[in-house]
Amino acid sequence: MTITSSGNAQHSIAREWNELLLEGIRGDFARPTVHARNLFHTSGAMYDAWAVYDSIAEPYFLGDTVGEYEFKFSGIPIPEDITEARKEAISFAMYRILRHRFLTSPGAWKVYTQTDSLMNLLGYNKNYTSLDYESGNPAALGNYIASEIIKFGLQDGSNEALQYENNYYEAVNDPLVMDLSGNSGISDPNKWQPLTLDVFIDQSGNVIPLNTPEFLSPEWGNVVPFAMKEEVLTTYDGNNGQYKVYHDPTAPSFIQDGLGLNDPYKWGFALVAAWSSHLGHSNDTLIDISPASYGNLDELPSSFDEYKQFYDYDKGGDASTGHPLNPTTGLPYEPNIVSRADYTRVLAEFWADGPDSETPPGHWFTLLNFINDNPLLVKKFEGKGEVLSDLEWDVKSYLALGGTMHDCAVSAWGIKGYYDYIRPVSAIRYMAEKGQSSSMDLPNYHPHGFPLKEGFFELVKEGDPLAGSQSQNVNQVKIFAWKGPNYIADPETTFADVGWILAKDWWPYQRPSFVTPPFAGYVSGHSTYSRAAADLLTKFTGSAFFPGGIGEFVAPRNEFLVFEDGPADEIVLQWATYQDASDQCSLSRIWGGIHPPIDDIPGRKIGMKIATESFEFVKDYFYSDEDQDGFYNYEDCDDNDRSVFPGAVEICDGIDNNCDGQIDEDLEIYTYYEDLDEDGYGNMNVTMDTCALLPPPGFVENADDCDDTVFATNPEGVEICDGIDNNCNGEIDEGLTIYTYYLDSDQDGFGNAAHPLDTCLASAPSNYVNNSDDCNDADGSIYPDALDFPDNDIDEDCSGRDASAFAFVLSDLGTSNFVIHYPDDIKANMKVLDISGKLVLSKELDFFTHYLDLNLTNLTTGLYILLLENENGEIIFRQKLVNP
Repeated sequence: MTITSSGNAQHSIAREWNELLLEGIRGDFARPTVHARNLFHTSGAMYDAWAVYDSIAEPYFLGDTVGEYEFKFSGIPIPEDITEARKEAISFAMYRILRHRFLTSPGAWKVYTQTDSLMNLLGYNKNYTSLDYESGNPAALGNYIASEIIKFGLQDGSNEALQYENNYYEAVNDPLVMDLSGNSGISDPNKWQPLTLDVFIDQSGNVIPLNTPEFLSPEWGNVVPFAMKEEVLTTYDGNNGQYKVYHDPTAPSFIQDGLGLNDPYKWGFALVAAWSSHLGHSNDTLIDISPASYGNLDELPSSFDEYKQFYDYDKGGDASTGHPLNPTTGLPYEPNIVSRADYTRVLAEFWADGPDSETPPGHWFTLLNFINDNPLLVKKFEGKGEVLSDLEWDVKSYLALGGTMHDCAVSAWGIKGYYDYIRPVSAIRYMAEKGQSSSMDLPNYHPHGFPLKEGFFELVKEGDPLAGSQSQNVNQVKIFAWKGPNYIADPETTFADVGWILAKDWWPYQRPSFVTPPFAGYVSGHSTYSRAAADLLTKFTGSAFFPGGIGEFVAPRNEFLVFEDGPADEIVLQWATYQDASDQCSLSRIWGGIHPPIDDIPGRKIGMKIATESFEFVKDYFYSDEDQDGFYNYEDCDDNDRSVFPGAVEICDGIDNNCDGQIDEDLEIYTYYEDLDEDGYGNMNVTMDTCALLPPPGFVENADDCDDTVFATNPEGVEICDGIDNNCNGEIDEGLTIYTYYLDSDQDGFGNAAHPLDTCLASAPSNYVNNSDDCNDADGSIYPDALDFPDNDIDEDCSGRDASAFAFVLSDLGTSNFVIHYPDDIKANMKVLDISGKLVLSKELDFFTHYLDLNLTNLTTGLYILLLENENGEIIFRQKLVNP
């Protein structure tokens, strides 16, 4: 599997060395278990070389005991240039480990050349071999880390010292000779069977002697794991020795008598043959392989009935429904319509661990590097906290993924070794050799025979092209499937296609020099590795989706396929999520003829468990939880306060208790008002919104003060006469006795009625008096009782008339009203006589005001004589009056 990076060519030193390791794996023997361990150990070495210089992270190996091996470490001096120290330590550690682990590899010369070249390019002295890390020399630290890991590897249960040879496992069945029809030599159809080929070429293109490879790593359960604990370990005795099984899935489906497709064993292996019919253009159809149609699986099946619902027996694929939208763009995924024949063959080769592969665990490191190069990836651990540097991201992700892949190998191969389950090529040929098991009423019945299904698995009849020249194949089982390598004249220009073949001649979709990996099928290593890796990447990145919501791989037209010519058109594999890629990988192994469903689903489930274990385990090395609140410092916004952590109850304390970036959110908010004058009443214009149940100092719950600068002014204030609203009721000086004063502009002591002032003041204010008697407030010489100078047309005394030195009578024209004026302050006797001299009215008058009113309404109209007599009876004034 090769994916071209699209990102920055400036990679971290960890990435540079990881790429060399992956290249070394491609040139080594096909050993997924060994290389999962190599990926784990080298990742641990690089991580430790980084972590010893960090103030929070803890090394995985150094200073700890792994298995029964103690990695002694007393610490190092911290250099001034930590970045360069890490780079150097990582380089020396990787240089030593790679050269040790690939010493006997068929591609050793290439590994040695490339590691020397990189060291020279970096300017390091590869001949420096000191282990004195306490000196502070990073090269010595790297050498020491490598030395300790190499020693650890020689006693970790892998049998590395003897080239990982098996100690006690022996195959139950004799080999299946692939060039012969059928499988008559098998003794137990539930157990793994070696394969004998004309020549066996492993996944890296290496020719393996004797042509019958033995079971790879059946005792791998004995290897010291990364994160798996004793609680998930079951130890069994069997097949000449002890087998350690982590995450025991219990036994797979064993063959039953009869039942046809109702036997889970026959149903599963026959499904592999049925899906083989999708690998050629003679049985082609167009399908949409975009994330809109594939992916987004929810639950995995458990019962046989659920398995039958999960897998599409006839058309291939699973029960996934796709994703409605790309979460990054918010848009639907574009359709990706392709040939099913091209798609299934590309899948089978893309995910294969055949020649030129970096093995399944290496696949996922390649995929991780591809993801890391995407500029849309935000390198935050679990999607939280600060963005990590490329080096920190790489060493942490490598250790997490490497440890996970190693545990998958330990678990899956422990299961493979103990349950020792048969592969499809052996099971299909075995059942075909026996006959058919669907009906005792049909010819060639055998309880272990192949099930029949119209259009997929049928009996050869007379006249059938497969009947044979002597009809020797009549009633044999035929299957509609990929026809196999014998139909490929030249892999670069021809392809086998699909058609009817004898079931006993069935081949997986593989090269004839590889056919099937040399180890038991149950459980699928691909399914275990892939689901664990997908879940691990989901947890590590904090997103289930590839950066940008989609990951793609292009298989060029007529170039990508190696087993045969193809694809006929360019195929672009697409995945929305890491799990979608994992699920696709699992299906590819069925289409490729390598695994039945019973190998697949338990592997996926185990992978899910291992990913969770590894991720939780590795966080203790990466980060700290100083306050022991269950949250690490990268996600805890205050790792020194155990009451503050994501998901905590937000309380009103001015602190982000739940680490969501907000303070006191979603609490009931109270508004308080400033009480500057501390009279218990607040200012509505100065507020504080807070979740505090009680007002803080200087604030109150009410906003009733109308003047927060005066203590006495508030709703309980006493209203006094000061022109202020003392009790804040909106009125001024209300409820007090009101006095009216008048403006005295001329300061003569008499006020102007036209300018009153109503006030609660008991004393008149300046320029005001308590009377309104002035008739001219602009002249201080005019006021009541002033000296009125006669006959000057000025009413100086405000009597309403000017004073006069003469006596006279004023009439109100047209009426019987008259005013009598006499200049002296005297008392006189008034007499009114009619024209005949008759007295008609007599009255005593007092002229102290000089003016007196006279009304003749009771007299008849006419002419009258007015007489005024003094006290001596002398007439002092005479005047004619006309009464109208």
